[in-house]
Amino acid sequence: MPAGPAGRRGRPAVPAAAAAGGTQATGPLRALVRGGGVDTVLLAAVDWQGRLKGKEFEAGVLLERLASGRLTPEMCGYVFDTDLGMSAEGTGTLGSWGTGFADVALAADLSDARLLPWLPGTALVTCRPVAGGGQPLPVAPDTLLEDQLTLLAGHGLSVQVGVETEFVLYEGSVRDAAGRDFRGLRAATWDNRDYALDQPRAVAEFTRSLRRALAGAALPVEAVKLEGAPGQVEVTFPYGEPRLACLQHVLFKHAVRAVADGLGLAPTFMASPATGVGSGMHLHVSLYGADGPVLPGPGQGGAGLSELGGQAVAGLLEVLPVTVPLHAPYVNSYHRFRDHSFAPTRFNWGRDNRACAVRVVGHGGGLHLEVRLPGADANPYAALAAVLAGIRHGVENGLKVPRASDGDAYLDTGTARVPAHLAEAVGAFERSELAAGLLGDRQVAHLAGIARLELDHHNGVVTDAELRRGFAQA
Repeated sequence: MPAGPAGRRGRPAVPAAAAAGGTQATGPLRALVRGGGVDTVLLAAVDWQGRLKGKEFEAGVLLERLASGRLTPEMCGYVFDTDLGMSAEGTGTLGSWGTGFADVALAADLSDARLLPWLPGTALVTCRPVAGGGQPLPVAPDTLLEDQLTLLAGHGLSVQVGVETEFVLYEGSVRDAAGRDFRGLRAATWDNRDYALDQPRAVAEFTRSLRRALAGAALPVEAVKLEGAPGQVEVTFPYGEPRLACLQHVLFKHAVRAVADGLGLAPTFMASPATGVGSGMHLHVSLYGADGPVLPGPGQGGAGLSELGGQAVAGLLEVLPVTVPLHAPYVNSYHRFRDHSFAPTRFNWGRDNRACAVRVVGHGGGLHLEVRLPGADANPYAALAAVLAGIRHGVENGLKVPRASDGDAYLDTGTARVPAHLAEAVGAFERSELAAGLLGDRQVAHLAGIARLELDHHNGVVTDAELRRGFAQA
């Protein structure tokens, strides 16, 4: 079995840019404050739910403290050990009474300070959580991804990633929706507007404002389109460096919520916000060697894949089934996996086949893999780390690509089905020696623990569906 991150030593320390201080270190942020009218700075890290978490600082005070070395950013470690509702059982590896809910240090990347146009007068400085000795925190999302990129680089491979994601817009603010207990909401469009260019005025104003806001943060989108479900929007980002692609997605979600709120709309990235509605986050992945793209070739499996490309697909088909909680992290996530829904229900692959978990798409040097398993609710760092682990598994073991699924891939009964529930997926994940070997024992245990917090929340809760079905009939 290939050695995972748990067996590696000597992981390089994260540069403590914030602690180092000095005018040179704070230069990019200082330039934004002076030239961009910035009075507020957010110091933030990404949690396991793919959200920005951190603190808000007055810009001048923060610059002075960083320059003098009198500020070392920290946050309570439980942020990286909680479920969607920020609950902590007190038994986790970071959020525990045994550790006293201690703080985790943050290494601020001052070179990447950027304006957030959707929050007037505000800039963002992203941070990486660090453990003792300045080492990256092993159970942080960006560390999980960084490990997989480093291991792939050991095979002479680099990665480019493009993310496309879907979400649903509803009329009224999130506060309004909460006041109605999120029931009876009206979607911002009322029918199937897939690819339609005659958008309702409110939606057109939203998409234009969103594109402008993201461009102002140096995060331009490639395309925006309406999707098939009422109120559903899809946004596609250009190909790029994988770490930036993941951060871009996190900032994108932050922007969507702020822009929508300003226009009296409520967005949701739930994988299935209504019965029959599914929102995905598709990962488009290309691999490169020293001489260029390595996925295209003479025709492995009849799809134009190279031998290495076939190995990558074969590895994904073995690893995706044991890492499903990284693509579908919540109980709600599994409502999306329905036959003939454009979400995969079987672990198969095909050439330009949107029914498959792995779609081989593109032409010539642009041939690449589209992994369609993740939902819109997935953490991009976690989902991409699992994808890269699968590719590496196939390459390291010289796996042979199985038969491609032609035609209706939902009827491909020779392939395994996607789990029907989070409990099934978590069980397979935490029992898997393959997942532990590729991602690390500690990482798997940590993520399985967070998923079980999600399960514990839902256990014993009586739902509206149960009442409607059983109140008068049981």
